Amino acid sequence: MDFFKRIKEFKSMIAEVESSIYGGKQDYLEIYERNIQLEKEIKQRTAELNIANKRILTLQHILDMMNSAKPLQSVLETIVNSIQGELGYKHCNILQKFKNEKEEYLMVIAQSDDESIKRVSRMITIPIQTRKLVYNPNSIYAKSLQENRILQTLDIGGTLKSVAPDVSDKIIDEIVLGSPSKSIITVPLYSRKKHFGWFNVFSSRKDITESEINFLNMFAQQIEMAITIADLFEAVKAQAVTDGLTGLYNRRYFEEYLKKETIRAIRQQQPFSIIGLDLDFLKQINDKYGHAYGDIAIKTVASVLQRNARSIDIAARMGGEEFNLILPGVESSGALIAAERIRKAIEQEELETIGHITASIGVATFLEHSDNIEEVIELTDQAMYKSKRNGRNCVTLAKPVTETLWQETAINTFVDILSKHNIPIQQDLCDELCEKLKNSERTKDVLYSVADILTQTYNPLHSSGLMKTKVQIAVSLAKRFDLPKHEIDNLRIAMLLYDIGNIMLPVELLQKTAPLTEDERNHIKTHPIIAAREILKPISYIQDIIPIVEHHHENWDGTGYPEQKSKDEIPMTSQIILIVDAYFALTEQRTYRQKLSPREALKIIQDEAGKKWNNTLVQEFVTLIEHDID
Repeated sequence: MDFFKRIKEFKSMIAEVESSIYGGKQDYLEIYERNIQLEKEIKQRTAELNIANKRILTLQHILDMMNSAKPLQSVLETIVNSIQGELGYKHCNILQKFKNEKEEYLMVIAQSDDESIKRVSRMITIPIQTRKLVYNPNSIYAKSLQENRILQTLDIGGTLKSVAPDVSDKIIDEIVLGSPSKSIITVPLYSRKKHFGWFNVFSSRKDITESEINFLNMFAQQIEMAITIADLFEAVKAQAVTDGLTGLYNRRYFEEYLKKETIRAIRQQQPFSIIGLDLDFLKQINDKYGHAYGDIAIKTVASVLQRNARSIDIAARMGGEEFNLILPGVESSGALIAAERIRKAIEQEELETIGHITASIGVATFLEHSDNIEEVIELTDQAMYKSKRNGRNCVTLAKPVTETLWQETAINTFVDILSKHNIPIQQDLCDELCEKLKNSERTKDVLYSVADILTQTYNPLHSSGLMKTKVQIAVSLAKRFDLPKHEIDNLRIAMLLYDIGNIMLPVELLQKTAPLTEDERNHIKTHPIIAAREILKPISYIQDIIPIVEHHHENWDGTGYPEQKSKDEIPMTSQIILIVDAYFALTEQRTYRQKLSPREALKIIQDEAGKKWNNTLVQEFVTLIEHDID
């Protein structure tokens, strides 16, 4: 009895254990299944996170591109390559629509460099990127533009056929059959509220998710911003190197290009020519008809240059009525033909109210007339002025140098002054500057640099590079008054030397911040006489320069110094130095006052017209400066 009772109890215990084991097994299975589900979710979330990270990195890459100021084409190519392959996209491109008188058409302006497009290019005779593609008003592109939204199509073959109908159906089928792409997604692009084109991705998936649409919308916005920034950069860049009135290149660009062309010509031993052109009688046009008509004449010359220049020629407005044209690879004989063609074209223009205009032209050739580019510029200038002296409206070919260039005279003068130690400059600085001048090979920049350094010995606030600007403005102003070439050369030298007398004055007097006493003012007024009679007079070969320097502080109304000369008693070159010096003195920082803006300085100069300067000189100077600051 007890035995059976025990067996029954054991059965009961075994049942409980089995029940417990079964329950535990069920719990274990549930936990196992939950773990599997969690692992799937983790894997899915990780994949989504990776995609999100890739998208963020891709967008960041575009932002980096936008900050790099690269050309638009380079930006677009980087963009399409940055997204291709990262998110299951097999190929990407950017399409743009163009229109001419006959048709509207599409062009691929950027595409990713991938195996898909390489395969397509091998299968068709003309690569997609070089084709003029058909714009079909019933295509996905037209629909995307009309609805202004992202669209997807699974009909890859039909889309390709719509833009390239000349490709046979057989080839289209082969392209689609062997392609890893399953759909095309197209995104309309805009720049400054105007339709720019379409961004297209060839996807390995047939479906498109909401998050993918959101990403592509964000991506499109970044592309549009990149396009806008690149366009603005190109516009700013163009403004920096072009003349606002004529649209030609400006002096800055001309000088930079000339350096590159000189290096190329020397390396290849291939000459190039420069045509220098000066519009005749611009001052008379301005005086008779007004400056608006003078601008019309200037723009007409620019238009003639643009029409007659080759695509590789560089036409620039150098300032005022002066233009230069670089003819790469052209010898003097060809340059003369081109110059004569330009001269005739200008003469044949008939302008309203003004009538006909003419120009005086000079021609010189690098490696033919000289292997020194500074000399070639000077020779071009000389030839142009010879055309003016010969009656204007003609072309003159430069002659070999038969007289000492003004640079040589200026260099020799500085060396003479420095080597004889007639000025209170430290010995080591004198020796350094002399060495610099002797090895300069007559380059103007060395002269400007030396003049700047000497000025800084008594005026530490003087800016390096300012002397070059002063000389250029003075020369441009002199040309407006048709001064002869030798007078302009003398003006160049005088501009470098006119303030050298200040070196002999006490530094503490020149840099004094408190108001000057009458005696101190009179002491400073002696600097033109010191420069002319103590420093320059002993140098025999610059006697023509001395009167210019001596009288550069004489006023038009006779109230200047040192001799109270007035009106036409004052050399025109001295008057030019005075107005240029006054303008830059006003716009430079001084120990006793803040610098003025260009407009403020011009207002002061205009208020002194008829007193310190003659009215015509002020008028021409203001016009010249306003051209540079506008």
